[in-house]
Amino acid sequence: MSPSQDDETRPAPDLVQLFSGFLTLGLLGFGGIAPWARHIIVERRNWLSESEYAQFIGIGQVLPGSNTVNAAILIGQRFHGAIGASIAVTALLIMPVLLVVVLALLYGRFAEISEVCAALAASAAAAAGLVIGTAIKMTVRLRLTPTAVAFGGAAFLASGLLNVPLLVTIGVLVPLGLVVKLWRRQ
Repeated sequence: MSPSQDDETRPAPDLVQLFSGFLTLGLLGFGGIAPWARHIIVERRNWLSESEYAQFIGIGQVLPGSNTVNAAILIGQRFHGAIGASIAVTALLIMPVLLVVVLALLYGRFAEISEVCAALAASAAAAAGLVIGTAIKMTVRLRLTPTAVAFGGAAFLASGLLNVPLLVTIGVLVPLGLVVKLWRRQ
């Protein structure tokens, strides 16, 4: 994605800032990184506007793999090309990978304890709450058009309520959205 006019007032992070920002995200990402990613990238570091962040996450979501890893690659590439993409994704993943290995070893040893199982269940509920809260924050601040609300509602209805596979939902709604966008331009 190319920078918008709004970016001219927003200084690009240097490589050290890019590394430290994504390293911080990786360390904060227990139970899901998306809520923290938006907070750090948009609110704290001011690297992207709300709209730009939503675009990067949206693109990251339709690509294979983790949407936040995909967005880190896109954001790093935007500011510093291939080296920026490499630094962003490495910083994002290095600490979580190390922590997961250590936690897996500990879990293997203590999985039978009922308190450990209860703590994991509570963590899952907290993670779901963070995702819902982030979605609400993004929706309120984006000033969505009626068309965007209709497509978001259709996606929620299809995948969330009717259990249509996400790939099918995307495969139908993305081309339809492009047709609507092109039709409105004319």
